[in-house]
Amino acid sequence: MTSLPAGSVPRLVVAAPSSGSGKTTVATGLMAALAARGLAVSPHKVGPDYIDPGYHALATGRVGRNLDAYLCGAELVAPLFLHGARGCDLAVVEGVMGLYDGAAGEGELASTAHVAKLLRAPVVLVVDASSQSRSVAALVHGFVSWDPEVRVGGVILNKVGSDRHEALLREALDSVGVPVLGVLRRAAPVETPSRHLGLVPVAERGSEAVDAVAAMAALVSDGCDLEALVGLARAAGPLPGGSAPWTPGPLPTHRPTRPAEKSPPRIAVAGGAAFTFSYAEHSELLAAAGAEVVTFDPLRDEGLPDGTAGLVVGGGFPEVYASELSANEPLRKAVAELALSGAPVAAECAGLVYLCRELDGMPMCGVLDASARMSERLTLGYRDAVAVADSALAVAGTRMRGHEFHRTVVEPGAGAAPAWGMRAPERRVEGFVERGVHASYLHTHWASEPGVARRFVERCRTS
Repeated sequence: MTSLPAGSVPRLVVAAPSSGSGKTTVATGLMAALAARGLAVSPHKVGPDYIDPGYHALATGRVGRNLDAYLCGAELVAPLFLHGARGCDLAVVEGVMGLYDGAAGEGELASTAHVAKLLRAPVVLVVDASSQSRSVAALVHGFVSWDPEVRVGGVILNKVGSDRHEALLREALDSVGVPVLGVLRRAAPVETPSRHLGLVPVAERGSEAVDAVAAMAALVSDGCDLEALVGLARAAGPLPGGSAPWTPGPLPTHRPTRPAEKSPPRIAVAGGAAFTFSYAEHSELLAAAGAEVVTFDPLRDEGLPDGTAGLVVGGGFPEVYASELSANEPLRKAVAELALSGAPVAAECAGLVYLCRELDGMPMCGVLDASARMSERLTLGYRDAVAVADSALAVAGTRMRGHEFHRTVVEPGAGAAPAWGMRAPERRVEGFVERGVHASYLHTHWASEPGVARRFVERCRTS
């Protein structure tokens, strides 16, 4: 199969009636199975989730990318898809929650169904059949008929118990007119461990993650009709007219630096097992704005990269690695010194916690006069926010949409100059703007407002 223009790349969406039905197993296994056949597979995930794209990347060897109609706007879904799918043979998009579950109170916005319609992509419905037989027909019929604009092109039955169980399910579905494209038996090897914020990320599991993805690929290869799934993907209609790939901007040309010119500002981006939550487009935007982006691991590196002019610390699991992060005193001091110098620092969620004085009594960087602790309460949901104060990221009044997802609490929750004023679902201020620091619980997708990356790089260049 030869590579096609991104606008006509075959594609399908893997969805389910609800969370826990097996979307990630099927989507990841399908990606890996098709990649093993020599196809260049473009992996995507509906919604703000950072963890599933890590498994997708492991399955395909390509960057896993998110498609979020709330964070980025519906108008950017197709362009961001085309950006990720450029030069690929086929794209697989894993859905979020149930097929029709979107942003709370916003109708279909940001649901899997919404994204499928924006991409004009057929849907494969993964159904957990473990506790039903004939009722599966009513369930599938409901999902097929709910929105005529959503094309459910097939069903994959998951957690099927026996040949007899499979026969009952197939017989029931004959009346619905939706083909069964796969039947997967219960299989322990594909189970992936979870904790308080979902699956354990790939970066923390090493060879176990590789084995899990291989098991998913084997399960899907053995139980699904891969040719029929590829055929369904090829039947996707053309994307809406005028859709063009998103671009972060022209990448800087590499040429000798003249004596009078400054070198590109070096921006250090936290990575490693403790800070795995990052959208690929952020680093692409920073590079396109003229920065040299260097990744470092706060669990292992005792200093920031030489010549660091700015720092980006995204989300992750500082609570899981609190003792190791605290024990790395040389790096904590280096981060504090950089922040105190006025250099630009952008921190989201885990990054905010890392900049506090302490986390559950263990010393952190001490950049912010605030403390963090674990909580039993999960804070989760989309947010409509506006920048309260001028910062290294945005001018006051800049409106962005974001997402919160954490079980930690920072006290106080906002500084004298808060980072964001939340407009919805509740009105409050949150985060900190101090010197060059912008720290907040809010995860944002910079593709929706590329000016924040350009502003950050310019501040790194002039600070």
